[in-house]
Amino acid sequence: MIVSLAIGLRSLFTVLGCVITATLIYTIATDGLPFRRELLTPWMAATLVDFYINVLAIGAWIVYKESNWISATLWLVLLVCLGSITTCGYIVLQFLKLSPPESLQDPIYFVLLRHQNKDGVEQKKKFSFLAARVLFSALGCLMLGTLSYTLITDGSPFRREVLTPWMEATLVDFYINVVALSVWVAYKESSWISAVFWIVLLICFGSITTCVYIVRQLFHLPSQDPVYLVLFNCNNRAENISASRHDSGLAAQESFWPIHFG
Repeated sequence: MIVSLAIGLRSLFTVLGCVITATLIYTIATDGLPFRRELLTPWMAATLVDFYINVLAIGAWIVYKESNWISATLWLVLLVCLGSITTCGYIVLQFLKLSPPESLQDPIYFVLLRHQNKDGVEQKKKFSFLAARVLFSALGCLMLGTLSYTLITDGSPFRREVLTPWMEATLVDFYINVVALSVWVAYKESSWISAVFWIVLLICFGSITTCVYIVRQLFHLPSQDPVYLVLFNCNNRAENISASRHDSGLAAQESFWPIHFG
């Protein structure tokens, strides 16, 4: 069943990557390049804000996961430029890197976990709880303000003239990233009812829900724990904390003995 999950998710994101690539090629062929002023309507601008807030959330995971800043920067540039094509490619690549035991044990956990340290030891890359909470709270408020302003000044988005070819392509791009975030939410939540609830909110409210969900998860973590534990569900989080404390204890012993006998 778990192996089927790994194969299913890998296949899903392969198909989604092909869908967005085909959508992008078709839209360029039929409607030209997107770098035209007339395409930047108020609702397109709001959609792009929504899109890039979700990109930032996915990018934060990539920065944590990559073992060096060069590869992290390269993936972030690709993510900003190519959107969900990069998201799908990166996720499929992580599934392909899993060993058979990892695929059998808990594939989503090992895909989320950083490359060089799959035993759960605390990472060197750190980000303060306060900074993470402030960042995603501010982004949530930014998107809420953008949505409210666009509704007031440009009316409802459910109008035929709003749905231009490039708006359609952007929405496909946006919702493929929502699928990636939804898989994470389903992994995180302890029941299908709560998972479905949050996924429906993600579909309806986009990055506002992303920010609320991340901030909520951050407030559920003790402040002494590393921020990256927000990625994992309760069971995997407990394993990470235990392994981290064990590693810290070993490091303390290694530093103690040379001093004691020196």
